[in-house]
Amino acid sequence: MVESNVQKWGMHHGLSRTNNVRLSIYDAFEDFFSNQADAESAALFSSGYLAGIAASHYFFPKVDQCWAAPDTHPAILPWGVQTDSSLSFSQWMHACLERSAQLPSQKILILGNAVDPLKAEIHDFAWVLSIAEKHEVMLLIDDSHAFGVLGNGLFGTYSQWKHKRIQLLVSGSLGKGLATPGGIVLGSEDLIQGIKSQSIFAGASPPSPALLQSLLDAGELLQEQQGKLKELISFFYQHSSQLSQIHGNPNFPVFVYSEDAWTEKLQEQGYITSSFSYPTSKSPKVNRIVLSASHSQDELSALLQILTHLAASL
Repeated sequence: MVESNVQKWGMHHGLSRTNNVRLSIYDAFEDFFSNQADAESAALFSSGYLAGIAASHYFFPKVDQCWAAPDTHPAILPWGVQTDSSLSFSQWMHACLERSAQLPSQKILILGNAVDPLKAEIHDFAWVLSIAEKHEVMLLIDDSHAFGVLGNGLFGTYSQWKHKRIQLLVSGSLGKGLATPGGIVLGSEDLIQGIKSQSIFAGASPPSPALLQSLLDAGELLQEQQGKLKELISFFYQHSSQLSQIHGNPNFPVFVYSEDAWTEKLQEQGYITSSFSYPTSKSPKVNRIVLSASHSQDELSALLQILTHLAASL
């Protein structure tokens, strides 16, 4: 599949999207992805990081206030805007609601991730609608860890949060759940045309045309893999729920464990888990078990046996 697409499109297209020499795969991919995500339009970028920067750069100069969730990805965080990592998402949400009630009518930009992959928490943005009753609200969500896993099929959370009273952009990487280098921004036709009018879009090369075509061609396979992944998540969540050292979400393939010593012990048994200090090198370690559709239920059963033994030995 990839080989034939390389022969047809090439691995790289180093021209601006605004050049008069254009490849039809880019418009085709944007139309397909936006339609599946239930958005009017889309803009492709070479990375999710660049997509997020383009989206935030478009919104930020237009607002009076900018409120960023504690776990907001740096890609959508405008320069100079601070987050308070001491707050939980819930605490931050209530602070936003209280502040919005006190302010006169404003233009407010709200930033956040669809999911916190380090805490395995899926975020709810339905509350933003109540702020939009008084204020002009622009909402920018990073779906990097949602594409391929959460929301509308393989296509993220855009359809969950769009509303006529909210100016919504969803940006994110295609390189995580969809395994394709590149990034995308979803939004209304007017917003996407505004983003495409920026130099950050015109001056950047787009993603690999061959890999975009391969992602389109692999749609049925990806849906099958997503179904398998959901089954594995449900199985692992159900059988790990009795272990107090592990917590996760029944709809997300990341499970956090609290015991730092388990990382080395699991690796001795052939299981490599994600373990690193965050957000700085002096911060406590974040330890995670990350599932994928390439795993099997038998492999997870064996892992659960080891985890149960480790918990019992504490």
